[in-house]
Amino acid sequence: MNERAITVSGLSKTFHTGYEELVIFENLDFDIPAASRVAITGESGCGKSTLLNILGGLESPTSGSVRAGPYEVSSLGERELTEYRGGYLGLVFQFHYLLKDFTALENVMLPALMAGVKRREALERARQLLSDVRLEHRLDHLPSRMSGGERQRAAVARALVNSPSLILADEPTGNLDPDNSALVRDILFDVVSRYGKALVLVTHDREMAAQADIAWRLTKNGLVGA
Repeated sequence: MNERAITVSGLSKTFHTGYEELVIFENLDFDIPAASRVAITGESGCGKSTLLNILGGLESPTSGSVRAGPYEVSSLGERELTEYRGGYLGLVFQFHYLLKDFTALENVMLPALMAGVKRREALERARQLLSDVRLEHRLDHLPSRMSGGERQRAAVARALVNSPSLILADEPTGNLDPDNSALVRDILFDVVSRYGKALVLVTHDREMAAQADIAWRLTKNGLVGA
């Protein structure tokens, strides 16, 4: 049997607003193979980011289950969720969320230090990953001295520092110009492949979706081939 990074069964999400119910999606069933690259596209407001947030344990489903490695994500307590997000999972958002008073190197090291990794090892990991994303010349730069594309590449390095099995990326190139968008896209795919990570990304970028091993479109009828 092929190893799976994530297994989703009967996943539904409904928002309640006053007397109304807004069904975002319902009864989704899918598997994400280990070390695969999956792109999810769809119309604005169709629930792509909501789905990604549920996979990341940032939001709860109305019903159904998410299994990621040893974690039954939809039933984890706060402590287990922190462990899941800090170890099994790496997150990349549309905005980089780098700490403004920390250098690129310190920003990438920080999650490893918080996970109990010794400083020397965290430093070595961070240096290597920043080199992987072509930022070896920006180690000591604060985010304010980096371009938008550089900040996003540092965010990719940070997501990998604890050697997660799965990377979730929500519109990782959404705030970038075309040249930087292409560079971040290529680097993201390169590093997740090099380190054998699974990647699930939400994107409006057709070129990014075309590079994925699996491309799905989220519709009212569920996930369909893009």
